Amino acid sequence: MIKQNHIIVGIHIQDRHGKVPDVQGILTEYGCSIKTRVGLHTVTDDYCSPAGIVLLETAGPQSDVEGMVAALEKLENVDVKTMVFEHAD
Repeated sequence: MIKQNHIIVGIHIQDRHGKVPDVQGILTEYGCSIKTRVGLHTVTDDYCSPAGIVLLETAGPQSDVEGMVAALEKLENVDVKTMVFEHAD
């Protein structure tokens, strides 16, 4: 059995209200490549941040994850970072 790399994708959205529909569309398109999704943004009783971070634990072929990352990187005000944890033989 071939072990797949663990790939974590971080998405920083600087305009949540304006960009979330575009980001959500891409995440839906690549939904079978997402194992876990966590959304983070600052919220208090009188404040809701216009920026946020989405963390993804990915699954499936690395080429699909790379396609998702490439699509996200095309969006303005969206910054994408990946962490790849490789398995030792």
